[in-house]
Amino acid sequence: MIKAASTRHQLLEVSAVSSRKTMLIIGGGLGGLSTGCYAQMNGYDTEVLEMHEIPGGCCTGWERRNHYILDCCISWLLGSGPGNEMHQIWLELGAIQGKQIRNFEIFNTVEHSDGHKIHFYSNPDRLQAHLLEVAPEDKAIVKEFCHGIRRFQKCINVYPFLKPVGLMGFWERTWMMAKFTPYFRLIGKSITELMTDFSGKCKNSYLREAFNFIFFEKMPNFPVLPFYFNLGSHANASAGVPEGGSMGLADSIAVRYQGLGGQIHYNHKVAKILVEDSKAVGVELEDGTRRFADIVVSACDGYTTFMKMLQGQYLNETYQRLYTKVIDEDGMIFPGYFILFLALDKDFPAIERCSTHLLTAEEGAQLPGIRHASINVQMRSRYYPELVPEGKAMLYITYFCDIQPWRELNEGGPEFKVTTQRNNYVTYTKQVKRSKAYKQAKESVQNFLIDYLDRKHPGLKESVEFTDTSTPLTQVRYTNNYNGTVLGWQPFVEGGETLEEEVKKHGPGLPGLQNFYLSGVWATTGGLIRAAAAGRHVAQFICADDGKEFVASIPDTLTGESGAPASSAVVAPLQEVA
Repeated sequence: MIKAASTRHQLLEVSAVSSRKTMLIIGGGLGGLSTGCYAQMNGYDTEVLEMHEIPGGCCTGWERRNHYILDCCISWLLGSGPGNEMHQIWLELGAIQGKQIRNFEIFNTVEHSDGHKIHFYSNPDRLQAHLLEVAPEDKAIVKEFCHGIRRFQKCINVYPFLKPVGLMGFWERTWMMAKFTPYFRLIGKSITELMTDFSGKCKNSYLREAFNFIFFEKMPNFPVLPFYFNLGSHANASAGVPEGGSMGLADSIAVRYQGLGGQIHYNHKVAKILVEDSKAVGVELEDGTRRFADIVVSACDGYTTFMKMLQGQYLNETYQRLYTKVIDEDGMIFPGYFILFLALDKDFPAIERCSTHLLTAEEGAQLPGIRHASINVQMRSRYYPELVPEGKAMLYITYFCDIQPWRELNEGGPEFKVTTQRNNYVTYTKQVKRSKAYKQAKESVQNFLIDYLDRKHPGLKESVEFTDTSTPLTQVRYTNNYNGTVLGWQPFVEGGETLEEEVKKHGPGLPGLQNFYLSGVWATTGGLIRAAAAGRHVAQFICADDGKEFVASIPDTLTGESGAPASSAVVAPLQEVA
């Protein structure tokens, strides 16, 4: 363990750090909660400081009138089913035990502006048959794509998530690479060919466009590999959704963390990381209160951490470039979302569970900040029926959205205080700025989306009980994420690849600053499982620095008589296709 630590930027004397015991974790999202869980498993006394009044960060939901819970995150959860290391992490965190995992027969449906639909089935054989029916002229590319999914169904099971590559010894890396040997050619090709290029080979115009919207939104920087990985996971019944939704997942991990002895403090917004003699020693809260610990882990927004809490100090050349230049280049971080929830007083069976609607240019121009002329529509009550009253329904409508147009709309708006109490958590008060132009723009987008769906599903507009909207500015207000991003650095581009290489070489810390670590989504590249895995990884780096053997366990509670986790998987009825 000492040898592994000595290969990184921050060589720590075991005699100097073996007494490290206490830890402050900034941020109660999945990365922060995961870090706390694994640190508690390894004997550290931890406290999570969360600026919001509930756990989960971006993995969240909130309750509105008449017992509706608006789920704002999980559309699919990688690792929800067994047979891979992702699943073990969720079990260790107590995230899915005792819950029904719902899998779906269709991953997404892409509907073109003329009403033509392409269904991306979970089963690759069924997908292949459907795509060949749609585009028989593209037989070769359809078969290649579906063959890749089938191959990745097996490849996924050897992907490493439990241990960071930066802590693997020579033989561990060699064994890891050996397991990938049967897939080298497939991985090599699929990681170097962009989906935009792959789809561009299609003769059929519907299929050529639809391939790019499999992930609900167009991801122009994504190669084919993540499409294989996610659809392969879906085919393996390991990318379903957990009963209770996003808030339920976060609450379960928070319960696991507190059961391990950890403490969560809500409405605790950190303003500054305290440093003495080039060592992180604690934090200062927004109200001036100071808290001290042997170790400080930031699992919140990366830009806020480095440029505000640490005032731009201790950044090496790599981080300096990432957070002063690369972060503002187009496509380096994921954009935020415009989100509209529609609570309906009845279900609309003809509305598919999940569909991406490709808009005309004229329609897209009515949506401020839109990246691509498309919207994603999910009948959220089919994912999580327990989150709406019986006989009711919930629609979740989103589009990728740049923050700048909304900032411009909100310029000069008055500030006022908003006090809320949600989900039986503590009441909190925030300063909010909303201009008249900003409110009018939100209402305009809401009206456009309702009218658009009402034309497709007559009677929908009259069935709306209430609405709830948010923009990237809302995301900033609740999570402080840079420009309202929900996933941080994008993979497969300079930002994400540079970050991953830095962590692999030097660990999740900063040169010259001892007792500080980075965790969560900003220590990796997007996705809930990666945020959760980052918490496991940072605990392993901390243990390595302290000369301790890392341990992790699956909780004994919520298990069946045989000791297997008492969760169940189902395939939801096929409602998406008429």
